[in-house]
Amino acid sequence: MGLGYIGLPTAIIAAKHGVKVVGVDINPEVVRLTNEGKLHIVEPGLQDLLVNVVENGSLRASTQPEDADAFFIVVPTPFKGDHEPDVSYVENATRMVLPYLKPGNLFVIESTSPVGTTEAMAQIILAERPELVGKIHIAYCPERVLPGNVIYELVHNDRVIGGLDEASTDAAIAFYSQFVEGKLHRTNSRTAELCKLTENSSRDVQIAFANELSMVCDQAGINVWELINLANKHPRVNILQPGCGVGGHCIAVDPYFITAAFPKQSRIIAQARATNNYKASWCVEKIKNAMLRFELNHKRPPVVAMMGLAFKPNIDDLRESPAKRITTAVMQSCNNANILVVEPNIKEHKVFKLTPYDEAYEKADIVALLTAHNEFKTLPWRDDKVILDFCGIFKK
Repeated sequence: MGLGYIGLPTAIIAAKHGVKVVGVDINPEVVRLTNEGKLHIVEPGLQDLLVNVVENGSLRASTQPEDADAFFIVVPTPFKGDHEPDVSYVENATRMVLPYLKPGNLFVIESTSPVGTTEAMAQIILAERPELVGKIHIAYCPERVLPGNVIYELVHNDRVIGGLDEASTDAAIAFYSQFVEGKLHRTNSRTAELCKLTENSSRDVQIAFANELSMVCDQAGINVWELINLANKHPRVNILQPGCGVGGHCIAVDPYFITAAFPKQSRIIAQARATNNYKASWCVEKIKNAMLRFELNHKRPPVVAMMGLAFKPNIDDLRESPAKRITTAVMQSCNNANILVVEPNIKEHKVFKLTPYDEAYEKADIVALLTAHNEFKTLPWRDDKVILDFCGIFKK
């Protein structure tokens, strides 16, 4: 249930390993493209695998669920209100499969979820279908993949599997064993739910430290990239690389699932979120100040290249992207400037008119490097431009 950035690759990999898969999505265009063997996301190597599993009949897509032996919920969990997790997509997907559940089935939630979500969905299922009490296996198994390396990581990464009971954990392990070569670690559903949130919150805290360092170094006139490289020579120090914030539907989102439920106990996690959000605002101010100085010195508005919209290098995923937020904020505050927006991993955007990266770099007076795409690393340093390198393209 769900053919997005995680659901579709999971469906393809399972189908590649001999599982008959029906991928369900409420977007008819996603279903059409999938059945035509056309990938609607950017993920290296996945296009050829999709063609293969569609042509051999292992995978087909539909807008409605069907009778099956196992059901997997892989839908988004967005926010509502003040960063409160919204599990309505999970609940809607659960209710969609309710008529098709039968004794012996496996029901697994992969969507990132607040602690207790699996138990809540189980209550819905068993309240609507009381004849399934004790006869259906329910578990939680979060994904742990990195966009851009999904094919390898879906197979080789360890997985945490938490069933509502031992039999449910056994059933889920039996399924994932068909294509996961990493270790499958047993636990309960609540621990599995919090484990996923903990992993990404930990990353968020570490990135916040790096982003905070970058702002300290800017104020002190120190090259943050050199500083981190030197500090990491210590045998027990491993500082991450700073950027223009944190994006994506994992690290930028999952910590809120903890802070919303446990606000008094998660103060470091909450501060890390605030720091990483502030970094994007800090970048906006740096760009606006550079534009103001240019206009004062040259008596004309600058041409500004906003380099990158994706939340991380070499993908097309713009979800929660700080680069996208920065670009939007700069465009909204500087009506008289010529803003060139660059994102080499997408062909077009509903809001932004896209410019080829090399053309934008050549035309720009001010270059704001927001995402470290490989294409940008081929560009030469130009002393005749104001280069604001927020992602470490020119580390020296």
